[in-house]
Amino acid sequence: MSINIKEGMQRFGAAMFVPVLLFSFSGLLVGLTIVFKDPNIVGSIANPDSFFYKILVILEEGAWTIFRNMPLFFCLGIPIGLSKTAPERAVLATFICYLSFNYFIAAILGFWGPNFGVDFNQAVGGVSGLTLIAGIKTLDTSILGGILVGGIVTAIHNRYYELQLPDYLGVFQGTSLVHLIGFFAMFALAFTTCWIWPPIQRGIEAMQGFLASSGAIGVWIFTFLERILIPTGLHHFIYGPFAFGPAVVENGIVVAWFENVNTFVNSGLPLKEVFPEGGFALHGNSKVFGSVGIALALYTTAKPENKKKIAALLIPATLTAIIVGITEPLEFTFLFIAPVLFLIHSLLAATLAMCLYMAGIVGNQGAGLLELITANWIFTFKNYPELVFLHIIIGLSFTVIWFVVFRFIILKQDLKTPGREDNAETIKLYTKEDVESKKKGSNSTFADQAIAFLSALGGAENIDSVTNCATRLRVMVKNPNIVQSPNIFKEAKAHGIMKEGHSVQVIVGLSVPQVRSKFEELLKK
Repeated sequence: MSINIKEGMQRFGAAMFVPVLLFSFSGLLVGLTIVFKDPNIVGSIANPDSFFYKILVILEEGAWTIFRNMPLFFCLGIPIGLSKTAPERAVLATFICYLSFNYFIAAILGFWGPNFGVDFNQAVGGVSGLTLIAGIKTLDTSILGGILVGGIVTAIHNRYYELQLPDYLGVFQGTSLVHLIGFFAMFALAFTTCWIWPPIQRGIEAMQGFLASSGAIGVWIFTFLERILIPTGLHHFIYGPFAFGPAVVENGIVVAWFENVNTFVNSGLPLKEVFPEGGFALHGNSKVFGSVGIALALYTTAKPENKKKIAALLIPATLTAIIVGITEPLEFTFLFIAPVLFLIHSLLAATLAMCLYMAGIVGNQGAGLLELITANWIFTFKNYPELVFLHIIIGLSFTVIWFVVFRFIILKQDLKTPGREDNAETIKLYTKEDVESKKKGSNSTFADQAIAFLSALGGAENIDSVTNCATRLRVMVKNPNIVQSPNIFKEAKAHGIMKEGHSVQVIVGLSVPQVRSKFEELLKK
């Protein structure tokens, strides 16, 4: 794979993550409302005729918004992440073109559905291959269709938005021109989609059956790929179609679990039997149980004089990984210093998921402890308490394994993980300005981080483009040779950097969207 293709896929992966960041709150609210509506859990307070119950139903309906419209949100995430100028205008053009695309499909299938192998008179859902998007009956292209449309319109926007037309055509400049070109592009894409998508849907159905029946080996391979591809940013393409698309279950594992969790846990059958697809959403367990073992290994192997500094680095990164499932701040503290540890980490993560699946544990467990409790254990404990206890026992056993293996390899190979460097981080004498700045807390503000990062990257004149994923600021630079050392970025509170050719990834943490916003403001000055 060439670097340009790889960088393009990384940027797409980052853009795909824009709507994913909205799932945490919505998923938590869906889980809680389902819990409080269940009389077996909360008792008589869950009376369908009560005002409390009706409020819960209303809140739950609102919480389903993003899950019921995921193709649309993924479509709009592309221009937010990839537009070079005026992202708000790019989003507007993309939204209009995506609606046009689906209206075109509805009209085409209304006339010639049988010619494309589609019975447009069937109801939406199930095997019909049809769905509703913004009230439009159309082909269910899932998030793949949304991403494709978003990518096409964003490319049109990046190329033609700033094109200057003659004065007498001035009304068609900017977003109007993007919409005009996009309109006819969607017309062609709609016909193409009607032609090629039904066979693809049938192929997806076949793949669903294959993966669902692949058992523990399939779970192991999926989880290993999801972890090992994190440094490249391509892991989004692994879990995305499973969690949010139709790879193994219609509408994705996340939606399928929330919609049917009460049916699953009240069926009296083994959960693995009623929802085998849930084995492909166990990768979050490495975040909960593996992170503790990794952090303890890094801390105990650090030099005594560096333990306090390492603890300050590890504690927030580990808590972030455990609670909300964002592991990159922790993983990037050792990834580039000792890549072999990341390989071992990926192998252990895959093995943990496989063992849980073999023990009969499935569900929606792609994030951290918060999701594990509110979206899984709180439901399964009622009828399957033994699974919850078994889950904890297996997880903690792997925590010990992570700790022992990491510690052994670090010491055996004398790996220079954080706190074990031959030369400790540069110790400098602070100026009065540094002290005053620290007192004001300005060293930790988004604006100050953006200023420091921009300077370390060689200044505004060295920046080609910038985007971000969940924790990383992704920057394309013109001259990679003038990008400063990782220590300079760490002084600005980065967890580290990754350089590959002209691509530089600054590991910021969960505040990366705010830092990127300030970074882009600096580029405009």
